[in-house]
Amino acid sequence: MLMDMFYGATEGVVRHRKRLHFHKAMLEIHAHMHKIWKNQVEEKSLRSSISSWITSLPFDTKVKEWLAAEEQYKEEMHMKNILPAVADKFLVDQQADKGGASILCFDEIQTVDVFAIVALSGIVSRLLSTGTVLVATSNRAPRDLNQDGMQQEIFLGLVDKLEEHCQNVLMGSEVDYRRIIAQKPTKQIHYFWPLDSTTVKKFDRIWHEVISQLGGKVTSETIPVMFGRLLDVPDSCHGVARFSFEYLCGRPVGTADYLAIANNYHTVFISDIPEMSMRIRDKARRFITLIDELYNHHCRLFCSAACSIDDLFKGTQEGTLFDLESFQFETETEGGKLRRDVLAEGNVSSGGSPTGIISLLSGQEEMFAFRRAVSRLIEMQTPLYLEGVKHLHPRFQGHNIEYESDHGTILQSQISS
Repeated sequence: MLMDMFYGATEGVVRHRKRLHFHKAMLEIHAHMHKIWKNQVEEKSLRSSISSWITSLPFDTKVKEWLAAEEQYKEEMHMKNILPAVADKFLVDQQADKGGASILCFDEIQTVDVFAIVALSGIVSRLLSTGTVLVATSNRAPRDLNQDGMQQEIFLGLVDKLEEHCQNVLMGSEVDYRRIIAQKPTKQIHYFWPLDSTTVKKFDRIWHEVISQLGGKVTSETIPVMFGRLLDVPDSCHGVARFSFEYLCGRPVGTADYLAIANNYHTVFISDIPEMSMRIRDKARRFITLIDELYNHHCRLFCSAACSIDDLFKGTQEGTLFDLESFQFETETEGGKLRRDVLAEGNVSSGGSPTGIISLLSGQEEMFAFRRAVSRLIEMQTPLYLEGVKHLHPRFQGHNIEYESDHGTILQSQISS
């Protein structure tokens, strides 16, 4: 809420500003890095051809060795400058007077894996050294972000840079204000439980009511995801979509997919959400990320679940499961998972297993993140949140829309669906 207020106050005052959530920032960083790497591969191929041509010339051996060393140096410098080049995408181009940001608002900084630590270290350091003002939020103090000790030297360098340029402000509170807001009654139920025949009928009835009010027809469609991928949406109608829990969280999908859904649909129905435990940790992690993106984009959410929100994640230790795939990232080619490469090369201990896995297996990070997800699920049912959908969701911004949240009425005008 404070970040919302701050960023809103800078409108019309600060000419160059940008706000990014952690997940979206990582996606943008991946995209920029992938583009730079592709360009370097092409350049390397060209340099290799030139080098072959040079070696075939009747030069002295020392001259050839000097030329080869120069080419190697250029390659090393290209790799070293990848992160600064990516960071420059966030900066203001003073000459062109466009793009970037002189104030960068960064929501929910995390260090979930090696890639996040390396990327944040290089990019944040570059931004701060060039005068960008960083305003960031996190659930932990900077020195407590890396609970698993991954890439400790790089991480400590990042923390030192943050402490040098930024002031840490503790906003701790034992009160969950979302629950206080939720005490105000709403005219419509958005979370249905348990999963019995009565719940299924109520959930289906709300779905049909919303669709009929749109005056549209339910169809399947395909929406674009980053890196040229596509996501099939089985049931959709004018900015409303319906999925099962298994479809969204039981398959190898991730942040990029959830971001695409949140951008394209202002109202999302999710059915058959189970009670989660450590036995389905991979699904639980995906569900947490899904709720984060729907909340950050201010989507309206309807759920049918096996239990109440507070009982949704029991966090028992049964069947501890570590899903390495949940740390990986999709690129445009199946074999080119950049985060997999970084993880494999940068976070393997001498024993051959990734460091930090033991502490991750305890489920502490999942419990921490899920408590936040539960709190957000509660807020997403409040009249205050629902009233904001028509103003804050990307689909409605810049269009003339009438939206009556409590009764589910969505009247669209001057918008192409």
